Amino acid sequence: MDIDSIGTWAGEVYKALEKSDTRSLGLKQIKKATKLKKDEIMAAFGWLGREGKIVITQLDEDIVAALVE
Repeated sequence: MDIDSIGTWAGEVYKALEKSDTRSLGLKQIKKATKLKKDEIMAAFGWLGREGKIVITQLDEDIVAALVE
């Protein structure tokens, strides 16, 4: 795992969120849309969260990411 890979994964997650009608997706939905592993998605969440592009919440058993408007 290197910085370039994490940036690429962050881009994939961001694009999946942009394509969503609600501009938010659960972890399982992101895995399906991007084919990324959980660890890769979590690294992407960190990247995007640090940039202020997403908010992450816990909803029951799922982790949900939403684009910041």
